Amino acid sequence: MKSLDKNKILIFGVGNNGRQDDGLGWAFLDFLERLNLDLDIEYRYQLQIEDAEMLLNYNTVVFVDATKEKTENGYVFKECPASKEYSFSTHALRPETIMYLSHSIYNHFPKAYILGIEGYEWELQIGLTKKAKQNLDCVTKVFKEKLLNDYIYINN
Repeated sequence: MKSLDKNKILIFGVGNNGRQDDGLGWAFLDFLERLNLDLDIEYRYQLQIEDAEMLLNYNTVVFVDATKEKTENGYVFKECPASKEYSFSTHALRPETIMYLSHSIYNHFPKAYILGIEGYEWELQIGLTKKAKQNLDCVTKVFKEKLLNDYIYINN
């Protein structure tokens, strides 16, 4: 792995703002843009094989997406281990698969995390539900106050 001079950070927002709470990943990136932080962001409808190559320029990556998983505080933040498991779909890849490809093809091992924000409705409609907005507000506050310094900028 090539050495990067500083902790270069990439945050993927995965989702579709035309499907209600599936837009949580993008809404989180909109929040980050307003903070003007020293990190890069990428909006995605879905993750693709090419995203593994993009990681070569970064040593920390965060995948942000809506989740149907029941969460304690409206979100879950966890490490994203590489996983060789994948599905035969042309639709999307899991973050763990992107990490596996980064490791196996490029011998690159960035720190990786998943931020899942709990959503509730997935119909064809623009706009987040009220409960999803509350979860987004909660996680943005925690992100600014804790996650950003404790996990993301830890190597600066």
